[in-house]
Amino acid sequence: MAQLEVSDFAQAVIDRMTECRDPRFKQIMSALVKHAHAFMREVDLTPEEWMTGIEFLTATGQKCDGKRQEFILLSDTLGLSMLVVALAQARGAKGIADQPAERPTEATVQGPFFWPGAPKHELGADIGGNLGEPTLYHGRVTDTWGKPIANCQLDVWSGDEDGLYDMQKGDSMSLRAQFRTDKDGNYRFWSIRPTYYPVPTDGPVGRMLDKMGRHPNRPGHMHMMLEAPGHERLVTHLFVKDSPYLDSDAVFGVRQSLVADWKPQPDGSYLVEYDFVLNPISK
Repeated sequence: MAQLEVSDFAQAVIDRMTECRDPRFKQIMSALVKHAHAFMREVDLTPEEWMTGIEFLTATGQKCDGKRQEFILLSDTLGLSMLVVALAQARGAKGIADQPAERPTEATVQGPFFWPGAPKHELGADIGGNLGEPTLYHGRVTDTWGKPIANCQLDVWSGDEDGLYDMQKGDSMSLRAQFRTDKDGNYRFWSIRPTYYPVPTDGPVGRMLDKMGRHPNRPGHMHMMLEAPGHERLVTHLFVKDSPYLDSDAVFGVRQSLVADWKPQPDGSYLVEYDFVLNPISK
């Protein structure tokens, strides 16, 4: 039996997967093993550092519960979530290369505060209450050919005027809702003008950011998730144009096309007008 040397372990692990019957799984795991081993060799990782890493991942899992997903936060703050989003949107863009089409709205991260089952409301409803500066959101949803998408499901959610989400404060939903576009693809609802806020820092990811010398803040944004039959699901944000941290979002999610203008109105409220374009699913 030949003894494995430092440079041999990765290939030895990959060679053990000869019986794997899932080609894509094998491809992913082979690349993961190859790059993980290369990382350890590059930094000459010590046993103490390896154990620190294991303890960090253990603590990350222990911090998760039904309303807190520390692993999503870890993925977000390392830029991995946004990379997956960008890769997915690039694949989708290939399907419209020959169309005389509008570009689909850019996607961004979902974040750790999505809560399924938001209350359904009629268009024009006010979900903001007294939790911030009133804002009317309205616009149109179309496909890449400009055709209106009727009955498109639109989930929206945000933090309050202090940057806190409902699931951080208790068990009841607030500042989140589900709407459906009208026959012409229009949507409209009232909520608030979101403010910037820090991602949760009371767990292992927060300690990691601190040790990295990074701030934990995200610019003010409204979450939007759009779903319609025959179209790719869009998970995106609308970012407040004059919010701090647009250039240093802790989760790397800002896209210039998603920065919107909150227009002041005579009554002290704000108006946001934004149209969304969904990408048809390639057949």
